[in-house]
This record gives sequence, structure tokens and C-alpha cells, in this order.
Amino acid sequence: MSPPRRLRVAILAGGRSSEHEISLASARSVVAGLDPERYEIVEVAIGRDGRWALEAGPDRSGHVLVPGTGTGPAETLPVPAEGGTLEALGVVDVVLPILHGPFGEDGTVQGLLELADVPYVGAGVAASALAMDKDLFKKVMRDSGIPVAAHHAIRLGDAVENPFGYPVFVKPARLGSSVGITKVHAEEELGPAVELAFRHDEKVLVEEFVSGTEVEVGVLGNRVPPPVASLPGQIDTLEHEWYDYASKYDEGGMDLVVPPPDLSQETIELLQRRAVESFVASECEGLARVDFFVRESNGEVVLNELNTMPGFTATSVWARLFEASGLGYAEALQRLIELALERHERRSKLVY
Repeated sequence: MSPPRRLRVAILAGGRSSEHEISLASARSVVAGLDPERYEIVEVAIGRDGRWALEAGPDRSGHVLVPGTGTGPAETLPVPAEGGTLEALGVVDVVLPILHGPFGEDGTVQGLLELADVPYVGAGVAASALAMDKDLFKKVMRDSGIPVAAHHAIRLGDAVENPFGYPVFVKPARLGSSVGITKVHAEEELGPAVELAFRHDEKVLVEEFVSGTEVEVGVLGNRVPPPVASLPGQIDTLEHEWYDYASKYDEGGMDLVVPPPDLSQETIELLQRRAVESFVASECEGLARVDFFVRESNGEVVLNELNTMPGFTATSVWARLFEASGLGYAEALQRLIELALERHERRSKLVY
């Protein structure tokens, strides 16, 4: 009896955003975490210039190219060159878009995969776009009864205003990994901080400063059965003033404590419940990392943001949260692929 056919998995990595290198690191970890006896892996690199190209193969790790695609010239979307990358995506079983930030985590690539009618891991078009836009996301959360930090949006042509006093955070509305974010301590710092954020986006947020413990929760699942939350983890930024780019990605930049030692069981359960509620309210599926503050003054749980494709190395926060909750990295990857296939099968029954 012949062994079962391996699933053909395409991994999209890189991308046009400032989180290009983080995406490549996440993708390398995913490739290493997938069982070569279970999966055939097609690696698709997206350059900072937006060009798509298949990685060379096969190699000793068991990765193969989809037959007949070759490596040829790189493609620039939306031109689906015959025998090229887009054709390859059409003949794989599932796609892992391990992309962070704009042009990958914001619904754009998800829309392409929907048009190609291929199963893919993670949130769909609307949920991806919503979670990327922190202004719109906060409005949906407030309307869903989920407390979030107060914010003020500044669009092109608007006056630069801060209704909250100091300190505050100023950030691009649609970016990640703390790029373009400034902690503003005084009035004279506000203008330059807004100018910096406008280099990355045409909408900028001024957010109230929440004094308290920063806590993150992983979520895994589709709409049915209900998704599950990991144990929460407390972020300790060590010598950094706040959870900036360096604290996230430099060696020893932060410490993650799972579960937080100073939080009550009641608060831990509330964090998990709020994480799932926000996941469902924003129509997410697959996975997310939900970031919270627990106010120092009164213990209120305040949602900060939701990431539909968080950093995804084996040592990233999402993976560490689920590992501490009893789900290893390789198992989590397998479950995410199963969830993608389940969702595609479910939605294939809809009548349009």
C-alpha cells in the first residue's frame, strides 16, 4: 500500500512592508517546523519591490517545486505568467501567507488567494483589513462592548491635536512591529511624532497612555467550534521604556512570563475570554495574538490591538504562549493547516 500523498503547502514570505525581514525569519521557522514526510513545501519569496519568485529546489530538506513551474523570471502582480508563481499557487493544497504588515497582513494577499480559490491560513479579507486599521478596529471593539484604550485619529489635512495630556503614543494607523511609533512626553514632541507616523501611513493615531501591565494572549481556531485562548503572558521590556521594535526583536530585549504571576485567576480568565470575544467580533479565523493592558489603578482589562499574523518563529510570543498552554510549534502548524482546509471546505458550500 502506497503512503498517503503529502499535502502541497506554499509559504509566502518577505513582502513589501517594513516588516520584510521579520516575515523571512518567521517563514524560515515555519519551513523548519513542517514535517517533510507530511508536506511538500513550495517557498514563494516576495521582494520589497513586490516581485514574486519561486525559491529553487528540490533540496535535501524534502522541499519541492510544483511540477512544471520552474524558477524562471520573477513575476510582478497581477500578471499570471504561464508556468510561474501564480499558476503554482493554483495547484497547491494550502497557502501559508507568513507576511506581516501592509501588502500581506491587511487583506490584500488574502483577496488574491480568495480569487485563486485556494485554502489559506489565517484571517480572511475583512478581518485582516479591520485588524490592520487600529482606528476602525477600536471602533468595532467599542461597539462590541470590549474596552479599548482611548484614541484620536488624525488624517491628512487635519489639525494636530492631543486630547489626552501626556504622555501619549503616536503611531501609524496601519502598520506593525512598533515601526513609526513614538512615546510623546511633552507638547513640543507631538508635531515631530505625527510627522514621523505620516511617513508610514495617511492616518495617524494619538492614543492615551495606559499605566499598567502589558499582557498578550494567543487565539487558535475557526468560528465553529469556538476558538480557544492560550494562557496569557506578561511582557517585561527590561531596560526599554516601552515595547518598541528593539525590545521585540533584539536578543534579550524582553521577557515573557506565562502566566503573569501578579494577576488573579479571575483576571487571567477574563483576558482569555476577551481575547476570544475580540477574535469573534472581528470575524477572525485561524490565529491571532491579542494584546492587552491591565490598568495599574483599578485592574481594568483594556484591549490594545489584535494581530492576525503575529511574528511566527518558534520563539515568538504566539508560539511560546501556546507551548506553555500544552500545544507545541509543529502541532500548532498542523492545526493551522487543518483549520485552513476546514474553512475552505465549509465556504465552498455557499451559494453566490
